[in-house]
Amino acid sequence: MITSPAPGRAFASDNAAGVHPNVMAALQEANTGHALAYGDDPWTRSTESRMRDLFGPTAETFLVWNGTGANVVALATLLGPAQAVICTNWAHINVDETGAPERILGAKLIDLECPDGKLVPAQIEDQAHTLGDMHHAQPGVVSLTQSTEVGTAYSADEIASLCEAAHRFGMTVHLDGARLANAVAAHGASLSTLRSMTVDAGVDVLSFGATKNGMMYGEAVVCLNERAARVAPYVRKQVTQLPSKMRYVAAQINALLEDDLWLTLAGHSNEMAKRLYAATRDISGVVFAGPPVVNSVFPTLPPSTIAALQEWCFFWDWDASVHQVRWMTAWDTSAADVDAFATGVREILGVRHIA
Repeated sequence: MITSPAPGRAFASDNAAGVHPNVMAALQEANTGHALAYGDDPWTRSTESRMRDLFGPTAETFLVWNGTGANVVALATLLGPAQAVICTNWAHINVDETGAPERILGAKLIDLECPDGKLVPAQIEDQAHTLGDMHHAQPGVVSLTQSTEVGTAYSADEIASLCEAAHRFGMTVHLDGARLANAVAAHGASLSTLRSMTVDAGVDVLSFGATKNGMMYGEAVVCLNERAARVAPYVRKQVTQLPSKMRYVAAQINALLEDDLWLTLAGHSNEMAKRLYAATRDISGVVFAGPPVVNSVFPTLPPSTIAALQEWCFFWDWDASVHQVRWMTAWDTSAADVDAFATGVREILGVRHIA
């Protein structure tokens, strides 16, 4: 029986967090008068300008409704006939999008085993042996996730090496950046860090995540590849990802980009994950593979304790076969939330703090 008050669902997912006050205020401010639809408005033009400040003068930005839609639009701009997408077995497009790329784009996913959630160049080189064989789907796009679904993050050099390998074989590179802010924050939280992981590394198109970092809804597809930018307006409409009242998506992104709030929020989320790790790592029965890189930790717990903890403060199972769960922090996770949760873990596991 846990006697400590539960901190809500603070560790279920950053996708369960609320909307940042600045974002809510931006929505309210945009909700005045009439503005032309489909992006012909000052809010969207401001977003496009801000994104060029981030990714360079040739970057073209296309706002969409959600993360799955962003990935589908991004991949659609890159894929050619009979082409396939190389990704990890952990990739969101492979595991958590209900087959959207396959169904909507008709593209095969070549999901490769990556225990740490990260592809390596040799895997791309190995898949290139099917190029030119009419009996095989042609590897055409490499999709990376930054940060990954298992809480790791590529370095800028790792992404550059993957882009070099892909481009050497005529492939393009998509980066699923649903949690790009967390990876950038973890590696320095600067414009140079962002560019080194994206445009400077050779990424062709990226999904720029924002919903998990304080927005109500909406994401962006950023095309760094000229051909992708030319076709993006059409595929966005075709796959039902063109918001008519686009100013509301744009206003939210503008609020996050103002004074680098998006990186501040992600940095806080990462720090709370480190605090959570430090507060629970010495509890007997809680086993970590290592400290967190971004805003998620994946402890293994005694199986008899998991259900009781989830009933008290819900979180998701991760790998039930080894009793591994996921604890995830968010932009609004407080130090008090972390401390209360750690206290609850100690109580249910029935141990005292080890100095």
